Amino acid sequence: MRLTCYLCILILVALGICGGVFAFSGVDILYFACFKNPVIHKSVLAVGFAAAIFSVYALVVFKPFKGLK
Repeated sequence: MRLTCYLCILILVALGICGGVFAFSGVDILYFACFKNPVIHKSVLAVGFAAAIFSVYALVVFKPFKGLK
C-alpha cells in the first residue's frame, strides 16, 4: 500500500511539473513524451486521474494527519 501511495504521488508530481511547464511556456512536454499520439496522451492523463482519486481515498481512509494539530 505504501508503494502504491508513493507511486501515485510520483505520477501526480510528474504531471504537475508537465502542466506547469505547459502553463508558463506553452510547450506540452507530455504530448511530446507520448510521441504526439493523442490516445497515449489521454491515457497518461487518465492514469493521473486514477492516481489522484486513489490519493484522495488514501487520505480519507488512512487519515495520516489525524494526530497533527
